[in-house]
Amino acid sequence: MATSAQDALNEYKKGVKTGVEDFTPHRLIQMLMEGALDKISKAKGFMQQEGAQAIANKGEQISWAISIIDGLKVSLDKTVDGGGELVQNLEDLYIYMEKRLVEANLHNKIEYLDEVANLLREVKAGWDAVPQDLIQEHAKEAAKQSNDPAA
Repeated sequence: MATSAQDALNEYKKGVKTGVEDFTPHRLIQMLMEGALDKISKAKGFMQQEGAQAIANKGEQISWAISIIDGLKVSLDKTVDGGGELVQNLEDLYIYMEKRLVEANLHNKIEYLDEVANLLREVKAGWDAVPQDLIQEHAKEAAKQSNDPAA
């Protein structure tokens, strides 16, 4: 996983002791998605409120969601054949989500927040459906490579 994704996760979990280093890369991505959904939900709540503080809080939550989605985007593995069609489609989708969140913030459009949340839930559902044995196999391979100086 790219450093920016780890930074986004650290930012999301600021002040909370989670033992992030013990999680698999798969679980870290799930946590990023959960974090982005949480921030979008909070932004929606602030968008429905009146006043300068609500506007500031909405912007902060949306900025945080964008940062987390950017972490997801930069964590995409493009090492094999540029990552393939799936990776390119995910990157394009993450870019679209970021743009849509900016538009939601600028135009106070709850429906844009809902759209991004629904898209992110779809991606997360696919990620959540990855078989546990495949996740464990990937984690073992990653650990093996990180311990092998020749890898």
